Amino acid sequence: MTRVAGIDCGTNSIRLLVADCDPETGELIELDRRMIVVRLGQGVDRTGRLAPEALERTFAACREYAAVIEELGAERIRFVATSASRDAENRDEFVRGVVDILGVEPEVISGDQEAEFSFTGATKELTGRDDLAKPYLVVDIGGGSTEFVVGEEHVRAARSVDVGCVRMTERHLVVDGVVTDPPTEAQVAAVRADIEAALDLAAETVPLGEARTLVGLAGSVTTVAGIALGLAEYDSAAIHHSRISYEAVREVSERMLTLTHAERASIGVMHPGRVDVIGAGALILRAIMERTGAKEVVVSEHDILDGIAWSAARSLA
Repeated sequence: MTRVAGIDCGTNSIRLLVADCDPETGELIELDRRMIVVRLGQGVDRTGRLAPEALERTFAACREYAAVIEELGAERIRFVATSASRDAENRDEFVRGVVDILGVEPEVISGDQEAEFSFTGATKELTGRDDLAKPYLVVDIGGGSTEFVVGEEHVRAARSVDVGCVRMTERHLVVDGVVTDPPTEAQVAAVRADIEAALDLAAETVPLGEARTLVGLAGSVTTVAGIALGLAEYDSAAIHHSRISYEAVREVSERMLTLTHAERASIGVMHPGRVDVIGAGALILRAIMERTGAKEVVVSEHDILDGIAWSAARSLA
């Protein structure tokens, strides 16, 4: 086992994973996983610079992470950063601060590398399981976009399309600044039409029909899984690698689109920030399963952060 630390520094948050990894068996033993909201991208679009207070929040998080990494004795750190840190005029200040604190330089990765890391993070632990056929289709349903990645051991094709739970909600389910509660049939139909158009785009690049196992990532998928499993509260261990049938996803999707805000908020596994967007998120997952003919989705709590850790472990192997 190789002990490594992976850091994913995004526009809004910075996440740490310290884990023992065995690249041969695909075993990953998580020792510490945490996230801090630092809003590094604050004002970058407007000013072209990383704000001093955003840098200080990020450096404070790095100092906390450095202490954890030292305590756990990771052999290698890999730090992957958002494009905001590449495009900012004062990026050198960011790089110097990270190097001073953690001893490694932040890397801005390409879209292809991001797809590879996400795919590896989601599928590496599935290595050797004869009950899950390849190729895998990994779908990451985010707030603004959904990523589709097909591959076996490595990525064969990837595409990002502009449908996500927040974008679909804001585009179709909000009237006069208020989320329709519950949405009308016409609103749901408009969401479905956008999703189907996006799936057409994804299919131009990614052979969706060739996938034998659908793997789902991110909050919309994990929340649908938690509801389908009937969990009283969010339980990462129970959700990770659960297998949720299409029938269960369809049932949750229909239910989320008929409940009121208060009724959705009362569901034990529901994060407060997901109450108004879970209907659209569940609908995206349902549409993907219908398009691909997937009878179930394998739910993964692991993502790009785990892929970063695996890449660090491979470099030491």
